[in-house]
Formats: sequence, C-alpha cells, structure tokens
Amino acid sequence: MKVSSLAAQPRPLFFNMSGPESSPSGRTPEDAEDIRLMGLASAGDMAAFEQLVERHQRMVVGTVGRMLGTNSDAEDIAQQVFVRVWKNLKRYEPRAKFTTWLLKITRNLVFNELRRRSRHPAVPLQSDTDEEERPLKDEQAVAPDASLLEHELQEAIDAAIAQLPETQRMAVILRRYEELSYEEIADALDQSVSAVKSLLFRARTELRESLKRYLGT
Repeated sequence: MKVSSLAAQPRPLFFNMSGPESSPSGRTPEDAEDIRLMGLASAGDMAAFEQLVERHQRMVVGTVGRMLGTNSDAEDIAQQVFVRVWKNLKRYEPRAKFTTWLLKITRNLVFNELRRRSRHPAVPLQSDTDEEERPLKDEQAVAPDASLLEHELQEAIDAAIAQLPETQRMAVILRRYEELSYEEIADALDQSVSAVKSLLFRARTELRESLKRYLGT
C-alpha cells in the first residue's frame, strides 16, 4: 500500500486489497491511537497516514460495497474517502472519534454516488445467447447442502438490504456488519439516537417482509 503520492495526485492508487496524544475519558485505546496518528499525519507524517488507512480500509470498503450493492466501485469510492481525509487532515478536531468523522465522509460520498446513479441509471446489456448459455436444470441433482442454502440466504439478505432507503440501509449496515452502537450510528448519520432506533425498526420490518419466505412467516 502506497500513500506517499497523495498530496500530488487527486486519485492515487494506494489500495492493496489484501499534535500531542489525547485520551479523553470514555475513549478506547483504539480511539486514542487514531487521534495520535491523525496528529502525526496532519504534521506531514505519511507513515502515520498509511497506518490509518490500513486500520480502517476494511470498514470503509465493506460499508461502501454493501451500500452500493456491488464491489465494482467500492475501492474507487473508498480511495476517494481517504483522499478526502488527507485533504482535510487539519480540519479534524480530536473531540470527535476518528471513526465517526471517517464514516461521515464515507456516508456523504456514498450518498452522492447513489444519487448520481438514480439520475443516470445503468442499462444492463442483454445477450442474444442468454437462453442458449443458461444451464439445464438437473432433475436428478441432490438437494443443496447447508452451505449452499446459507449462501442463498445471505444473498437474499444482501438484496433485501440493498432495497432499503439509503439512510435506513446505512444504519442497518453499520449495526449488522460493523456492530456499532446506536450512539455511534447516530453520530455517523447526524441523527438522534431515537431517530436511529426508529430507522432500524422500520428497516427490520421491511426486511422481515422481504425475507418471509426464508423466515417461514
């Protein structure tokens, strides 16, 4: 992973998929380390910034990919997130958790991309050979094993989440996959805790309806 060219290039290819320290009361050691690294990075320490990328790229790429419903643009948008972090290093105030600040940037860029897509929807290409290439169903095949059923269920869950309104979708992703607290989600989405709970309640209701064939209801 290379981040040394961030200042010179608007979109450097630094992904490889594979200030005094402040520690206010209630902050975890991980939060304090993020603040320390941000302080070093804002002073020009590229190694510190690279550590920040390595610490948080999984969360950013995973959130972006699940929000967009595809991994095709996840790395590109995630790189934009970290470029935005780089450009705004000196605007970060240690009073806020770094991950909250990072998720707000992620949210803004993802929502912008979703709105761009809604204005310019892609038209899927239709192949004339689709029917010819479709495999014949083997009537003698054995029943799918548990791993296949689990994979099918996960795909159904992902598809159902992708149909949720964008703010509900992000709340569910941050809760389900990143295991954030209501308070952390509220901070990332600029919502109250009660609003987040309401978002998640409505999302769960819609997901139950979409997945009722799997839930046996």
